[in-house]
Amino acid sequence: MRAILAGGGTGGHVIPALAIANELQKSYGAEILFIGTARGIENRLVPAAGYPLKLVRVGALKNVSLLTRARTAFDLPRAVWDAGRMLNEFAPDVVIGVGGYASGPAMLAAVVKHIPTLAFEPNVVPGFANRVVARFVSDAAVHFEETAKYFRHAEVTGVPVRRAFFEIPPKCGGTPTLLVFGGSQGAHAINEAMKRCLPELLRQAPGIHIIHQTGERDYNDALVAYRRMGESAEVFKFIEDMPAAFARADLVVCRSGASTVAEITAAGKPAIFVPFPYAADDHQRVNAEALERAGAAVVVEEPKLEGVWLAETIAALLGDSARLRRMSEAARELAHPNAARDIAALAVKVAGVGINQPRI
Repeated sequence: MRAILAGGGTGGHVIPALAIANELQKSYGAEILFIGTARGIENRLVPAAGYPLKLVRVGALKNVSLLTRARTAFDLPRAVWDAGRMLNEFAPDVVIGVGGYASGPAMLAAVVKHIPTLAFEPNVVPGFANRVVARFVSDAAVHFEETAKYFRHAEVTGVPVRRAFFEIPPKCGGTPTLLVFGGSQGAHAINEAMKRCLPELLRQAPGIHIIHQTGERDYNDALVAYRRMGESAEVFKFIEDMPAAFARADLVVCRSGASTVAEITAAGKPAIFVPFPYAADDHQRVNAEALERAGAAVVVEEPKLEGVWLAETIAALLGDSARLRRMSEAARELAHPNAARDIAALAVKVAGVGINQPRI
């Protein structure tokens, strides 16, 4: 079996794609090719994982200037042509679009060539590339049931997440611990709100311990703020072992990108989501609200991220162990521990190559 995974740009696209590729290779002996762009993180992660990567030239069409849209529109036909040439050379049995700039051209080229296609969509509302091809793809692997309506055919598989997140046991007792992070680069708005709310948080939740990943830019200021308050805190530019940090936390304050949401559900952690307000199609807010409806999270809009209110919300949740337990259970009910396996099996089914059983 031969499979192309197309797309990338951010870790939220590339890391699940690598998990799918690993499962296809391990269980079905698949030959893999990635198609990305020169500007994406796939240029670092894909070769490091041992997979070949080819590039097309295409930019963004959403939330960009008129000039950028014009350049992208100009580049798009050539990108589809180049992707088609790559498909001809590799002769894939299936093309899997994971979202991001390169996904659209490769999936469009596959549709034109009548090659089976599978769209992977981790957000509640599909990204632009997947919305463009939604009516034409053979099938889709989605994270949320409500996402299926955007595609002709779709199966709820979830998002691949490291096994370590699923192995985190429920936390029972100990020091009330808050984990705060905003992605690998940090989230300035969250960092600032935490600094502002520290005095009130200490008053309302005495004895709290805080683990805070700030990113590079805000690290020094945050460290000074915590030390000035004499707060029990660990401040990091970047947390290498995030599952271990999750395991210590009673509550998490974070953004609500698809990968983070999947990690929250896998670990069964109650969350206060602060969606990034400038995310494409406002997908972080929609993701967060899906978990809030399920009783697994509380959503705080960034423009309303006022210090005292944040402190009160954190303190109220940490002081209500029964609610935290219910939120944890609700989060775990949304987890998909076999996502990579199920997406790989769906890709094989879509490809129709006659492989019925994975390797043992």
